[in-house]
Amino acid sequence: MPSVTWGVIQGRKEKLVSRVIIFDYLKGLGIIPDELHDLELPSTVDVMRERVEFLQKIGLTVDDINNYPLILGCSVLHASVIVELAPVIKFLRGLDVEKDDIGYVLQKYPELLGFKLEGTMSTSVAYLVSIGVNPRDIGPMVTQYPYFLGMRVGTLIKPLIDYLVDLGLPKKVLARMLEKRAYILGYDLEETVKPNVECLISFGVRRECLASVIAQYPQILGLPLKAKLSTQQYFFSLKLKVDPEGFARVLENMPQVVSLNQHVIMKPVEFLLGRTLTVEDVARMVIKCPQLVALRVELMKNSYYFFKSEMGRPLKELKSKGIRCSLNWMLNCSDQRFEERLQGHYIETESAGPRFFMGGKLELPGNDIMSDDEAESDDEVLYTRTVSL
Repeated sequence: MPSVTWGVIQGRKEKLVSRVIIFDYLKGLGIIPDELHDLELPSTVDVMRERVEFLQKIGLTVDDINNYPLILGCSVLHASVIVELAPVIKFLRGLDVEKDDIGYVLQKYPELLGFKLEGTMSTSVAYLVSIGVNPRDIGPMVTQYPYFLGMRVGTLIKPLIDYLVDLGLPKKVLARMLEKRAYILGYDLEETVKPNVECLISFGVRRECLASVIAQYPQILGLPLKAKLSTQQYFFSLKLKVDPEGFARVLENMPQVVSLNQHVIMKPVEFLLGRTLTVEDVARMVIKCPQLVALRVELMKNSYYFFKSEMGRPLKELKSKGIRCSLNWMLNCSDQRFEERLQGHYIETESAGPRFFMGGKLELPGNDIMSDDEAESDDEVLYTRTVSL
């Protein structure tokens, strides 16, 4: 039978009595009914009890209900005044949202209960899958950032994706980024993303490096970037004697430096300065390998003493070597060739690796441009070799 609501068969006095009984029941559970005075409620406390028990069954707590008490106006099994819960739960489970996470998702984004399943939610999911997002990752993405289910593809999601592709990011790389950090979809294109990209360029990041910078540190698109970059650039100039051009190269190679605490940066710098290296030496080292400023001093000490004692290498090699190669290439040789490579007397050209190709594809030496129909496992390998998130 359909639920019976106020004004159907009850008089004014009966309505007030039933409302008092329902409110007393909710208060007994710890639910605050203050926001329910203007909401049409079930005719009996039994129907309200059914709703509360269903919400608790799917994982919502009393605190969750208090955060969005209007959810108590939703029907469970019968014709609803506002919306039916069961189809929404079924839809979320169909996206591989874990049963235990459904309550968290609804508490985080209760507006989902008002969306049409065949409308915005289905469209946004279909579009993300079309650009390469693994369907099995949609569930975890919803749990992390359910708001994208309510975002319109044509006005919000697609313009952001198209803009990032135009910057040189392949769609498959974007898909992997979104699988891990779905909240990127919430960055406002006009108010945040575009100004941040222009800010990177204004601080000296080369346009051809933008894709790599974003792929390494996607969060950089949503930061209050101008203030952070101004602060870090001044700090690098004052403490490390790194000029603005050098800071731009640091930013290209390790964009996470924009969010790195200055106290953390100074620890490895002070360690290097304590090894009789000059500030200028350290500056050159940081520009070549900015990852130095994020290292733990304990690990640096171990590596430094191994370099000096076990390998017997002079300190000058730390500041003078500028070999740019993969570890695999450096180690995949005879002992004699390794020594020659280490000394820098014999550095043959390393074969070219995978690179970004403007237009959204990945190009590998000796291979055709990868098509969008490649197997998923191959995409994962390509992505791992191209950039590490």
